[in-house]
Amino acid sequence: MPTPPGPPAADTPAPPTGSAAGKPPAAPTAADRPEPPADRAGRLRLPRHARRVWLVVHVACSVGWLGLTAGVLALGIAGRFSDNPDTVRAAYLAQEIFADWLLIPISLLSLLSGVLLSLGTTWGLLRYRWVATKFWLTLAATLASIFALRAFIHDAAGQVAAGTVPPDGRAPHVLVIAPSVALTIYLVATVLSVVKPWGMTARGRRLAAEARAARTHRAAGAAPGR
Repeated sequence: MPTPPGPPAADTPAPPTGSAAGKPPAAPTAADRPEPPADRAGRLRLPRHARRVWLVVHVACSVGWLGLTAGVLALGIAGRFSDNPDTVRAAYLAQEIFADWLLIPISLLSLLSGVLLSLGTTWGLLRYRWVATKFWLTLAATLASIFALRAFIHDAAGQVAAGTVPPDGRAPHVLVIAPSVALTIYLVATVLSVVKPWGMTARGRRLAAEARAARTHRAAGAAPGR
């Protein structure tokens, strides 16, 4: 008489299920999808190509602004200290051309591209002291150049065009001092971009701590047995 079959062995493979049985895998749910890091969630993220384009724009405009300011300073020194009336007249009229055609677009593009790059990368705008310092310096220089420096340039150019050589008032002195201060600001901003000193701001440390806490919480939730 044959012996009845016993229970299956422990290493007997289980019948195939799911995709092994030819069925399509279930779509992942919202809980299965990885979340973005807390320090990146909800923030503007520039694609690599766009980031490179804006970086080229920012560097070109910043270097152009530095050179433009050096040129305005040289013309201001020539207008202030030259004894040749033709040189004085030409210096202030050339300053007016620079101010009207180049100063506004270059300064605004430098400021806006820097802000966009800060917000679109992990540096942020107010997370690191060097970025925040450079932003406030650039903003102050942009506003002073557009609303104050151009007014003095137009005043001096209008006077020499009307025959008053050298021009009266404060314009000849301001057009030497103001570009000197602006040139110093741009050199400081350049050094900050290269050295990147001082570490994070209080806001940056708070956001970094929140990001670490969120990563720890997600790791604990994904641990076995949870």
